[in-house]
Formats: sequence, C-alpha cells, structure tokens
Amino acid sequence: MKIYVGHAKKLNYKNELYAPLRNSSLNKNHDIVLPHEESDKSFNSKEFLKTCDVMIAEVTYRATGLGIELGWADYLNVPIICIYKKQTKLAGSLKSITNNFIEYSDEKDMISKLEKKLKEFAG
Repeated sequence: MKIYVGHAKKLNYKNELYAPLRNSSLNKNHDIVLPHEESDKSFNSKEFLKTCDVMIAEVTYRATGLGIELGWADYLNVPIICIYKKQTKLAGSLKSITNNFIEYSDEKDMISKLEKKLKEFAG
C-alpha cells in the first residue's frame, strides 16, 4: 500500500515518527511517504493524496496544515488512521472524518498497533 504520513511540525517527527517507521517492517511491506524526510520545503500533499491508499495522521499536536491535509484525504475518500500519544486530548472534529484511532505509549507500541490496523486495510 502507498501510505502518506501527516503530522504537526511541533512534533519531533524525524526521531519520534520517521525513524521508527523507516526501521520497521511497515517500511519493508509498504510504500511509506514521509513528506519532510529530505526537506522542510512545501509538499503538494493535495495532489499526492489522490494516489494513496491510506493516510496516517499523527495528531498528538494540533496543526492547521495537518487539518487541511485531513480534509483533503477525507474528501478524496482516502482512509485515515489517526495516531496519538497517551494522555492527549483529541480534537472532537477528528471523529467526523475517521473512526480509526490508535493511542500509543512509545514507538514500539505505535509500530505494533499500526501493523495490526494496516492489515485491516490490506485485505
């Protein structure tokens, strides 16, 4: 599957999100697109989402750009999986675009739960 990963810039995404994903079996089994892996330059996620099978959104921190991407994914009928750290108070509006939520305690827990959830979309 082709998976787009969205997140807030406030998150330490290179260490807490990108590295665990790249070092996991998910990276071997799927085409994972990390928009700011090489550069912090703007990424045309609106056009790119049209080619994706799933969007993973790290929603621990609220961000306008991420909200816009989530709106595009929802409009394009791209399934969305929201992941967030334990103790996070989620925006209520997220429930209007997905019912796929993963609360995680650490990177290992995040990967394990994502592996299970993505199997639901692969079938």
